[in-house]
Amino acid sequence: MARKLSRKKPRRRTARKRGPRWLPWLVVAVLVLATVGGGWAWLESRNWRPDEARWADQGALVGEMDGTVRIATLKGLGAGFVYLEASRGTDGKDAAFPGNFAAARAAGLQIGAVHRFDPCARADGQSANFVTSVPRDVELLPPAIMLERTAAECPERVSRAAVQSEVMTLVNQIEAHTGKPVILAPSEEFEEGYAVAARIDRNLWLSRNWSEPTYAGRPWLLWTANSAFQTEAAEQPLRWVVVRP
Repeated sequence: MARKLSRKKPRRRTARKRGPRWLPWLVVAVLVLATVGGGWAWLESRNWRPDEARWADQGALVGEMDGTVRIATLKGLGAGFVYLEASRGTDGKDAAFPGNFAAARAAGLQIGAVHRFDPCARADGQSANFVTSVPRDVELLPPAIMLERTAAECPERVSRAAVQSEVMTLVNQIEAHTGKPVILAPSEEFEEGYAVAARIDRNLWLSRNWSEPTYAGRPWLLWTANSAFQTEAAEQPLRWVVVRP
């Protein structure tokens, strides 16, 4: 009797519940579709630009950072104009500007010049740099000032009011040289920090990939619609720009 009590009763094995056999395959299929879909969307985004039926005036922003650009090919792709980076800050000059300028003129494209604003430097030196880089030419499009860097990168503190004041001074000085109103091109970060669109009544050039930008709080004239537009005109992607209809 004692032996019977000491004996352990054999445990019954319980069957483990398993999910449907097709579930792992479904997970794999979803992952594959997501990968393929993501790759397709990436390729589509590189080749996307606004429909020419609505956005008739299209062009590109070109500088030395884009490497060798076949400007004449841009016209074949439907570009009617090109904005060329010319100067930056007080002493930076775009090395590709002279060659790009000559090529754009030979191709019959309208040309605009761009200055990149340096919030750490005074406007006087920046306008002097632009003036010595860009010829006074009545056939040029209105000049543009790219406003991307913020004073957070400056070695010494520069106040918000000081940045706003220098931008306004630079606008006046460049307009005195070109005889045409400047186009302001603030990035979303710069506009959030300095509100130049609200303070300075000039045409705007905004940037946002694939969807119309609204961060300036008022209508824009130019829109960088795809900052990585792959074309036959260059080995590297270009910044594709359209004009509001």
